[in-house]
Amino acid sequence: MSFKATSRVPRTTACARTEFGSVPPTARRFRPERPRPRGGAVLESRRFVRGPDGWRLAGNAHASTFHSGDEGPDREAPISDSPMSDTEVIGKLGDLAATAGLRRIAILAWRDLDDPEAGGSELHASRVASLWAEAGIEVTMRTSYAAGHPQVTWRNGYRVIRKAGRYLVFPRAAFSEMMGWHGASDGLVEIWNGMPFFSPLWARRPTVAWLHHVHDSMWEMTLSARLAQLGRRLEFDVAPIIYRRTPIVTLSNSSKDELVSKLHLKAHRITVVPPGIDPSFSPGGTRSATPLVVAVGRLVPVKRFAALIDSLAAVRGRHPALELVIVGEGYEREALEAQVRELGASEWVSLPGRVDSHTLLDLYRRAWVLASASAHEGWGMTVTEAAACGTPAVATRIAGHTDAIVDGRTGLLVDVPAQMGSAIERLIGDESLRASMSQAAISYATQFTWGATARGTLEVLANEALRHRRS
Repeated sequence: MSFKATSRVPRTTACARTEFGSVPPTARRFRPERPRPRGGAVLESRRFVRGPDGWRLAGNAHASTFHSGDEGPDREAPISDSPMSDTEVIGKLGDLAATAGLRRIAILAWRDLDDPEAGGSELHASRVASLWAEAGIEVTMRTSYAAGHPQVTWRNGYRVIRKAGRYLVFPRAAFSEMMGWHGASDGLVEIWNGMPFFSPLWARRPTVAWLHHVHDSMWEMTLSARLAQLGRRLEFDVAPIIYRRTPIVTLSNSSKDELVSKLHLKAHRITVVPPGIDPSFSPGGTRSATPLVVAVGRLVPVKRFAALIDSLAAVRGRHPALELVIVGEGYEREALEAQVRELGASEWVSLPGRVDSHTLLDLYRRAWVLASASAHEGWGMTVTEAAACGTPAVATRIAGHTDAIVDGRTGLLVDVPAQMGSAIERLIGDESLRASMSQAAISYATQFTWGATARGTLEVLANEALRHRRS
């Protein structure tokens, strides 16, 4: 997933003790559990579908319903088609959690948002955990150690425990959850990011897995040949058998298709819930007077920034004022800087590293085009962030991108990174096309909110909790 640079202030409020651990005094009291409807409430599973006008929920939009024993299978409670306010979203989350008995939720993640290599997956987890916590759910996120940060802290109402290294976090986090060392929980979310925690083997509570995309060739891009072979074996042969009965949440229909076709997971166990967009990403400011292309992501092989630079270098002779800004940090920085020097491109390619949220917003608004040459994405969150600012995108035709971009309307998709330059040249050379795509991108982006994401992901866990209660 794509890198998102923001500034965060860790929560340091004094905490009180509960049976779940330390809870800050400002945490909201959990809503009392509602009486269950006769026959046992079953939350209706939601599925996001993409039609000609963009994304919508199958059946209804913006909310889910539950059926009691007295209702027919096709009868649904009335639902408004207008977006819910923040207060309504939080209220619905609290009601949903109370109905399912989800007072406490544990989340297992490879990395924390404060990790130097944090990206879209970590931002997604943090946004959802924050909204769950605001609704009164006690959320604990267990991740690997982040250098320069305390082992235990609070962020936006949820607890973060950072212990063990990048690889030891998997067995240690699993063992600590089995032993209940960080407090009991009513539900478990495992973020399966390449290497799984294998929660179906040890978790004895309602559990779901968030799997944003298939890693596939990423193993060879980041690991030695022997470790890459092991990673592939785990992802393609071992894990699918272990997770065959586990509910899966993924970000896009195209990613779901890959999970089914490549990992052979069951389609009916996979729920699509797109990521949201922070409302701060909006039109405004002033476009750059000259062509400005912005790319955002971790400086790692899967993002293929080297190919993007080469592709733009081939067309810059025809557009001498063109500039490229690549925002992000990672271990490929030295190689990319060397490439820029060899091309003599220092005057038009810049790598500012991680930037604060205000700088990122300004770049999105000034850019003529957002570019992503990535090889694998679950969605491509920078694409829709830029879209919310009125900036169309040019990106590779991969799972995730094909949902984040409506090809020919909100941006352009290319089959290989080498085609990025010509597609970008088409956009920067056609002001009318750029303007129409800008308006379409803004309209498309309005569909995606973190409130809907928090609710959609919670519904999957709530359904699993109710199933456990009935069994």
